[in-house]
Amino acid sequence: MKYNLLFILSLFLCNSISAQTITGTVSNENSTPLPGVNILNKSTNSGTQTDFDGKYSIKAKKGDLLTFSFIGYKTKEVKVKDKKVINASLEPDNVSLNEEVVAVSETIRIRGTSSLQTGYGYNNRTNTEAYKEKNENIFKSVKTAPLSTFSIDVDRASYSNIRRMINNGQEIPKGAVKIEEMINYFNYNYAGPKDEHPFAIHTEVAKSPWNQQTKIAKIALQGKNIPTEDIPASNLTFLLDVSGSMNSPNKLPLLKSSFKILVNQLREEDRVAIVVYAGAAGVVLESTPGSEKIKILEAINNLNAGGSTAGGEGIELAYKIAKENFIEGGNNRVILATDGDFNIGSSSDSAMKQLIEEKRESGVFLTALGFGMGNYKDSKLESLAQAGNGNHAYIDSMQESRRVLGTEFGGTLHTIAKDVKIQVEFNPAKIQAYRLIGYENRLLNAEDFNDDEKDAGELGSGHTVTALYELIPVGVESEYLKEIDSLKYTNTELKNNSGELFTVKFRYKDPEGAKSKLITKTVADTEKDFEEASTDFKFAAAVALYGMKLTDSEFVKNHNTGFILDLAEKGRGEDKEGYRAEFIRLVKSEVN
Repeated sequence: MKYNLLFILSLFLCNSISAQTITGTVSNENSTPLPGVNILNKSTNSGTQTDFDGKYSIKAKKGDLLTFSFIGYKTKEVKVKDKKVINASLEPDNVSLNEEVVAVSETIRIRGTSSLQTGYGYNNRTNTEAYKEKNENIFKSVKTAPLSTFSIDVDRASYSNIRRMINNGQEIPKGAVKIEEMINYFNYNYAGPKDEHPFAIHTEVAKSPWNQQTKIAKIALQGKNIPTEDIPASNLTFLLDVSGSMNSPNKLPLLKSSFKILVNQLREEDRVAIVVYAGAAGVVLESTPGSEKIKILEAINNLNAGGSTAGGEGIELAYKIAKENFIEGGNNRVILATDGDFNIGSSSDSAMKQLIEEKRESGVFLTALGFGMGNYKDSKLESLAQAGNGNHAYIDSMQESRRVLGTEFGGTLHTIAKDVKIQVEFNPAKIQAYRLIGYENRLLNAEDFNDDEKDAGELGSGHTVTALYELIPVGVESEYLKEIDSLKYTNTELKNNSGELFTVKFRYKDPEGAKSKLITKTVADTEKDFEEASTDFKFAAAVALYGMKLTDSEFVKNHNTGFILDLAEKGRGEDKEGYRAEFIRLVKSEVN
């Protein structure tokens, strides 16, 4: 027995010693690096993913089998030999991308009862993705419209969705491009608040990099960063779409893997319930403490796709469960995960929005996570998130899952300020006209700013918000500014010609508050060239310019990709996590 134990121990030590770190790069047939590729060592069942540059490292020994898998590409298997560097090139899987996916009948358990769901067919060849049409903001005369009012937007879905399209070689619909969400996808090096307010305000003005006759103004917020251990207890209700339309690799399987990341972040004081909906809605997990992770993960693992989509019924049930387990002073939230393909019951955007508006009065917030391609309903999920005091993200890969539900767990789930509005008053002695870049779906009337009944955006822990204005100074002739007659009864001239360019005001409520608080900041005029602008300002401008290129903006003459890349490189900065480098690579990929 002693000999056998020594023999086994020696074998174990030999195997451990022979294990080595395998590194390499995964790319497509055009040698473009692929981020987010899954690499699995079948021998040890351990895995990793490629980074933004397509690079990876994994422990393996001679004889182990590595598999490389990525949505839209053929899975590749490589046996480890003597080489420590293994580069893999993946071929497109045109068959799986175009074949008809038909969900078979699946059984799901609702409150312990077996219920058979009818199969539902989904043809990936028919693209029914839906995006809300919008008209680009135009220049407005300060004489007739001195106030610009809008709701903040911390959503980032547009950027990750566009990234998916570029990586798949798809044409990008103009409605999918929301410049504010593209800009706000990235983190910026803004200082946090030092007073009683939950966010700090940052402004910067410089000459426009794409039009020397105009100026660019940046208005930014940096939310207070609250450590995970200090975040109030969470009462979470997962509302998961398990209908037939979710039966493809980048939908339900990705959804399940994504929520496992979130579950691993839970603390003992947190609670989770799981509601699913297909042909009908039901509870597959009653509210369970975060300490019982195995029980929660088993419930997620057992999910299967099949049936039509009773989204309205699912929302009703999820909010009911959330309310039953409400934690006073806690983070009460429904997390909806779906491709947005509601087709039974309340299915129109307006009906679903009205339903969510009613439910938000309960004090339960909403996070909407979009998955998949082909029938993704961006407009519906955006509408639900806005109506439900929440946020909206698009999950295109495990890389994005780790960011939204792992790295930025606190910001995604914990609100530090709600109904955050911005109103800018421009000085007519300095500015002829202005245009807000992006935020077309977030515009408010001037009177909405002081109306505490008017809903606006929410700010999460550590979140940043950046807005850009393009300004036409007084005395500048511009083809974008149309002549209007002088006003007979209104004095539009500033009597005190101060050095102020504009005044910006903010209103926000505490997460459980009903009355808003006001912050005011004045911004002085400056003649700073854009070369002198901060690194963050340069990068945000590059992202905005790329968004205007994708939408063929009438306000930019220079859509030259080299110019966008040069601006982005100057704004790349430290870039520890590589997100800005990824943006630069995407711009290059979209052109090629």
